[in-house]
Amino acid sequence: MQLTRRTLLAATTVTAAAATFASPHIARAALPIAQPKLPFGDDALAPSISARTVGLHYGKHHKAYFDKLNQLAAGTRYADMDLAGIVTASAKSEADAKIFNNAAQPWNHVAYWDQFVPGGPNRPEGELGAMIGETFGGYDGFVDRVVSVSDEVFGTGWVWLTRNDDNQLALIGYEDGNNPVAVGRPAYLGIDIWEHAYYLDYENRKPEHIRAVLDKLVNWRVVADRMAV
Repeated sequence: MQLTRRTLLAATTVTAAAATFASPHIARAALPIAQPKLPFGDDALAPSISARTVGLHYGKHHKAYFDKLNQLAAGTRYADMDLAGIVTASAKSEADAKIFNNAAQPWNHVAYWDQFVPGGPNRPEGELGAMIGETFGGYDGFVDRVVSVSDEVFGTGWVWLTRNDDNQLALIGYEDGNNPVAVGRPAYLGIDIWEHAYYLDYENRKPEHIRAVLDKLVNWRVVADRMAV
């Protein structure tokens, strides 16, 4: 299932039980919203993601979204909202597509960096491990499914571990900066498949990048905390 901007605008929210969002570390609840510092050094993800890629991804691409959002939202109804509030409110308005894009991407990226905080297990454990195993046929089946879903996203986008309309654990691909939060779904784990996330290190070998990120970098304690399990 792939969600585009059009389907985001048309989608309805899922049950309240499923509407548990990740909590990116955003310091301010109103403009200007500052880009949080990385929770690790630029070289902490190497060799799976090089320091050069982290520097460009965080220091250029991620920063640019914050800068643009603060510019676009100044003097609008979004000026006093927190970042998640801007995402959910602007997702409902075609006229505010630029604000949505430049709010969703900062939110996505903070959640992305936070899930790599060093020190946790690199495989899902306990109740989370059982849920992953039951839903995807084990951890290897989960990784294979992430790669498969990434191929369903045409061009740039993300793959998120979230829940579907039946409140079942699911992997869903979203084009561009779209995310589960915009449609009331939880965001447990996000894989960035924009080329700036991997091309310097992997060129066109996107599946290799995805597997390296999942096998080497994800702190599954963060994911478990987001799922409250």
